[in-house]
Amino acid sequence: MELKINNQLKSFEQETISVQELLDLERPNKQNGIAIGVNGSIVSKIHWENTFLFPSDDILIITATQGG
Repeated sequence: MELKINNQLKSFEQETISVQELLDLERPNKQNGIAIGVNGSIVSKIHWENTFLFPSDDILIITATQGG
């Protein structure tokens, strides 16, 4: 499966992958303070395990930073 993540194309061996599985692969130790958008819609953290991604989906991963 090919997904666009933060404007970069990435390929995955899995035929189906959830948002949570994607994060486990992409950011295994940094999942706090993250917001996920799929095709322009925010996915709440409580839905990460049950939201499955499709080929060519456009995913945006935003990480909160400190400062001001």
